[in-house]
Amino acid sequence: MVPKGITALLMVAVSGALGLHAQSTGTVVERRPVKNLVQPTLPDFAKKFKLSGTVRIEVTIAPNGNVKNTRVLGGHPVLAAEAERAAQKSTFEPGPKETIEVIEFRFSS
Repeated sequence: MVPKGITALLMVAVSGALGLHAQSTGTVVERRPVKNLVQPTLPDFAKKFKLSGTVRIEVTIAPNGNVKNTRVLGGHPVLAAEAERAAQKSTFEPGPKETIEVIEFRFSS
């Protein structure tokens, strides 16, 4: 169940080093299906001050589908900490190699 006021969107990060590349006809995109996207909780501080916004988290996914590394790309620091925790606990389908994806969490009070 998704907490009221929080939505998540999985986006693809561009990374030539991991097999994603552009061609003359467009961009080749390899996406890892999400097995379990953990939803962040809206911190009490954010509720109290009615903070809202979008947080973008870059995740490096190991071949087994576990999140290996995360990096905040943007968003309010209070919201970003919770979004990063949720991203670290998320899992993806196994794949042949390490990939990078971007998860976008939208918070609203």
